[in-house]
Amino acid sequence: MNRRIVVTGTGMITALGHNACDNWEAMTAGKPGIAPITLFDATGYESRVAGEVKDFDPAKYMDRKEARRADRLTQFAFVAADEALKQSGFVPDKANGNDFAVIVGTAIGGIATLMAEYDTLREKGPGRVSPFLMPMMLSDMTSGQLSIKLGAKAVNYALISACASGADSIGEAANIIRRGDAEIALAGGTEAAITPICMAGFSAAKALTTRNDDPAGASRPFDRERDGFVMGEGAGLLVIESEEHALARGADILAELAGYGATSDAFHITQPDENGEGATRAMQKALKQAGLRPDDIDYLNAHGTSTPMNDKLETLAIKRVFGEYAYSLPISSTKSMTGHLLGAAGAIEAAASILAMQHGVIPPTTNYTTPDPDCDLDYVPNVARSASIEAVMSNSLGFGGHNASLIFRRYRPA
Repeated sequence: MNRRIVVTGTGMITALGHNACDNWEAMTAGKPGIAPITLFDATGYESRVAGEVKDFDPAKYMDRKEARRADRLTQFAFVAADEALKQSGFVPDKANGNDFAVIVGTAIGGIATLMAEYDTLREKGPGRVSPFLMPMMLSDMTSGQLSIKLGAKAVNYALISACASGADSIGEAANIIRRGDAEIALAGGTEAAITPICMAGFSAAKALTTRNDDPAGASRPFDRERDGFVMGEGAGLLVIESEEHALARGADILAELAGYGATSDAFHITQPDENGEGATRAMQKALKQAGLRPDDIDYLNAHGTSTPMNDKLETLAIKRVFGEYAYSLPISSTKSMTGHLLGAAGAIEAAASILAMQHGVIPPTTNYTTPDPDCDLDYVPNVARSASIEAVMSNSLGFGGHNASLIFRRYRPA
């Protein structure tokens, strides 16, 4: 259980771009990826803006027949997986497949496929429902299809913990490697929930922004004028492996996954614990596993959803963990540009955290214009900042009281 876990590949697709490089350039430039919804006619919806992936052709990454039998969230995952594996230099084959795991989280699953086939059922009857409905909508089918394509035979499953799914998938994949059940894993999250039912449902729960006349400014984490999150879509996947495995194959190590903490609020189905207690313990657990002090963290990528309750209580939790150092700690939310990718958010933000450490640049929290007395920390407002980063923390919090915290640090051989 003391095995060191390292990251050797990252893959990203969001509203900001179809690869990690484009995403990083947009994030550090403070470029918004949020615009009016085009995936369906959103007339009459309370929230009509989202972070859509534009100009997406899955056939560039998958066989056309394969793409037709995959929900949009699985298509996104294939893009991120391809990029992450290429960067890692790992080529799956029959000789190494038994040591290769795939853990891909999602909060919603194949909801677009379910909606489309429900319409078919209602309009044309049960005999016209696609035989691919069930495998396309199941939450575990993304990891299953990737496992089949890549010959990954160690273990594959979907981890579902709402908006902490991507982070939890990475953390649990690390645990699988630590206990020796795999040597290398493709782990992260994917989501494609910009659909009529999801937009209507989250709006009914009063979770989404109604700033429809200002799409670029709609996601404004920690700002006093925030009024809800912006739905995003895409995928983020990391290649993680044991240090021994990475060194043996001569891989370029991007970072060490040093700490992971996960807790439950046991408080409310949608609201965070009113004292930030669950998030506090998740961060403390991650620090303990990493063997780091709070002031060893040089940057914190916050969950920062742009909802009134989350941002206030995450700020409170950060203060409880970091004490006075919280006021010196640079914190930002890249959701201000990507929107909230739900089950993929934690993985996208883990990748962004690693890139921040590699490049020595902290992406900003955009749209931060009006300070909130309850959110009084350094949120790196509006402009990226150069910094020397040795260790970074990434937080993910979800409906149902899920809390996950990941710590990455610069890799240094023993």
